Amino acid sequence: MSKSEKAPLTTGPVWRALASMSAPMSFGIFAVLSVGLADAYFLSQVSGAALAAVGFIYPVTTAVTSLSIGLSAGANTALSQGVGRGDDDETARRLGLHAVGLGTVLAVVTAVILWLSFPLLFSALGATDAAAREIAGYMPVWSLSFPFLVTMMVINAVFRAHGDSLTAPLIMIVAAVINLGLDPLLIFGMWGLPEMGTRGAAVATCVGRATAMVIALWLAWRRGFLGVCGNPFSGVTGSVRAVLSVGLPAAFSNAINPAGMALVTAAVATVGEAAVAGFGAATRVQSLALVPLMALSAGIGPVVGQNRGAEEYDRARQGTTLAFGFCVAYGALIAVVLGFFAEPIARAFTSGSEDTGYATLYLRFVGASLFGYGIVVVANAAMNARDKAVWSMALSLSRIFVIYLPLAWAGALMAGFPGVVVAAILANVLGAWGGLVATRATGLIATDTLLINAPRRLLPGQS
Repeated sequence: MSKSEKAPLTTGPVWRALASMSAPMSFGIFAVLSVGLADAYFLSQVSGAALAAVGFIYPVTTAVTSLSIGLSAGANTALSQGVGRGDDDETARRLGLHAVGLGTVLAVVTAVILWLSFPLLFSALGATDAAAREIAGYMPVWSLSFPFLVTMMVINAVFRAHGDSLTAPLIMIVAAVINLGLDPLLIFGMWGLPEMGTRGAAVATCVGRATAMVIALWLAWRRGFLGVCGNPFSGVTGSVRAVLSVGLPAAFSNAINPAGMALVTAAVATVGEAAVAGFGAATRVQSLALVPLMALSAGIGPVVGQNRGAEEYDRARQGTTLAFGFCVAYGALIAVVLGFFAEPIARAFTSGSEDTGYATLYLRFVGASLFGYGIVVVANAAMNARDKAVWSMALSLSRIFVIYLPLAWAGALMAGFPGVVVAAILANVLGAWGGLVATRATGLIATDTLLINAPRRLLPGQS
């Protein structure tokens, strides 16, 4: 097999490589988001305590899931650069096995810790009485499912690192379809199955993840991306170091956003319950609107990784520049749609006129700045693939804890909900500027624009 066949993202139009890796991921990410929405919908019909439990569970599980996202980013970086260099098949398989093994071991350790500590954790978060009982039914099973999730996502990173753009989203869709199909059956006890309530939602998640992981492993083994290789433990220390050097900062970067959003929600709570409801509805709409940009961030990693491994640095820069251009174009489209239709969209996700008013205000104005959030997540993914994960972590930390959180609290206290809206806009816009500065400083874009180029002289480690 020729080098170009092994590294398909290093030849042909860069836009085609980027589109082929990103477009299918939109469906996979949307499928994953649909599971959370379905869980909330079905459990809202069980009891108020079950729905309240979801409110406690979601930010915790989202933060823990950041480990899987980080490890998959680390695996993608190490593998895609190796593919771009033209590493032989046995070396690539060995590195893939090391990445999967590392992910599984860390996931098992994390799951055990979470299983043992969740009563104290959720008690500290304020869960009591009925909600705590619902959480106690859910979390042990969810913890059991976590190693399946991490292993599946690392294997998906193996597919994407080799330039396979279809298998990973299809596996994500399989997990979501199984989960969605089992949800009502296990929650409500249909078709002769026991009525399990909140625990049933966790069992559905576990079955979906386990099934998808087995399919992913079988496909990766069959296609030769994973498999038996001579001396499988050779170079394991270097593999672990390569994966974790990106994986740990990337995991932390991905945990920053849900943690920060929880603290921003606390600021919104100073305005009132209706503001919290409207803010929650608006951010759910926002998460759906951002799916193409999240898919783009998943696609840019293999493109940058393979091309840098092949020393095609201009192609890596071109891919990053094109991705930023898409963020701006798609962001303009979203701004127009939400500008005109914010109110009817908000009404579909809220239950009262006051909630709708808050959600409408957020969507109409923050929607115009979502291009900036897209630039941030694309910049983070590109820098991870460039072995600059500490830079992406610094960008995420700065956006949340230097800009968004302080301004959200100050805005809420001085101007109420409009102050939070202004904080969100500034976080997105200034975050985009920071992303451009960082990618220029790390050689991922080339521009002589003074506003982007000048600050890099103040930053260390430019290359």
